[in-house]
Amino acid sequence: MQTLKIIIADDHPLFRGALVQTLQAMAEDVTIIECGEFSAALKAADAHPDADLMLLDLAMPGVSGFSGLMTLRAQFSALPIVIVSATDDSGTVRRSIELGASGFIPKSSGLDDIRMAVKTVLDGGIFSPGSDTSQPEDDPMLIEILDRLKTLTPQQNRVLTMLAEGLLNKQIAYELGVSEATIKAHVSAILLKLNVDSRTQAVIKLGKINMAMVA
Repeated sequence: MQTLKIIIADDHPLFRGALVQTLQAMAEDVTIIECGEFSAALKAADAHPDADLMLLDLAMPGVSGFSGLMTLRAQFSALPIVIVSATDDSGTVRRSIELGASGFIPKSSGLDDIRMAVKTVLDGGIFSPGSDTSQPEDDPMLIEILDRLKTLTPQQNRVLTMLAEGLLNKQIAYELGVSEATIKAHVSAILLKLNVDSRTQAVIKLGKINMAMVA
């Protein structure tokens, strides 16, 4: 590969710097876009539709848990996303892949492992450390929530993550450039798919996935 464009979304400058140095050797022409908060990552993905890959931390300003991954997957379905996180238990790795990540790199990984992971994803594969994703989810509640989340459309995913941020229907409509009636229809569909009666309950279900990451 002669050229490479990668977005690094992580709020730790020193770690971003280490990733930049690691990735610079992977192609003759490497462009790195660095983002220290989630809103910047969204803007970078939008501004660089030709990006080959995004490396995303699960916990950074503006987002926590899997909400960021879900938002990016919904909004930029063609962009491969690799999670880079200090929380690297088997459950977090597995759920990241199930929610659409193309790979998972523990922050404790060596330089060669990071390059191998990136190359695997750039070649169209899925990378996970060891055999973490081979173990099935063992919590029936989380299995149900994950299965229901997977039934959401990309736009419904975006609406749900905005609900989790505390935005009102009017604010979500403005952000997405649609009518408030359209957002109300999306919320109704989300409640039906998640088998809940209110937007608060929907946000709680999403929160259970994020809480499982740090449990």
